[in-house]
Amino acid sequence: MVNESGAAVDEREVAELGRWVMDAMHVHPLAELSVLMVDVEAMTRLHVQWMDEPGPTDVMSFPMDELRPGTETRTSPPGLLGDVVVCPEVAARQAASAGHAVEEEVLLLVTHGILHLLGYDHAEPDEEREMFALQRQLLLTFLARAS
Repeated sequence: MVNESGAAVDEREVAELGRWVMDAMHVHPLAELSVLMVDVEAMTRLHVQWMDEPGPTDVMSFPMDELRPGTETRTSPPGLLGDVVVCPEVAARQAASAGHAVEEEVLLLVTHGILHLLGYDHAEPDEEREMFALQRQLLLTFLARAS
């Protein structure tokens, strides 16, 4: 995990979450994941360049080897899962609107980004229900293990 945002982010917790989600999704232990925290200006540039959308967004995912989740009996192959880029400043605004901690929003966005790398999407209502339920389950089980 690299933090270029200037915001305080618990890098250890983000790294632990990444490993937790990958393990829960049966991704090979040698698969590589990059998580990058960026400022509003960098996220705006990425959002315009890759999505042709103005302004910053909260999270972007850049898949590499198009790995998919494994199963309990067989992990995905090793490889480069990809990059998750999060903007903590946008996360802070969203956390305030949702009424929860910024740290929780950042973890939610990292989980969301990893699921995108694994092929999940939310363009259609049924896809959204599946992805958001899985995202919630993964995040809640991660947070509960620390309690």
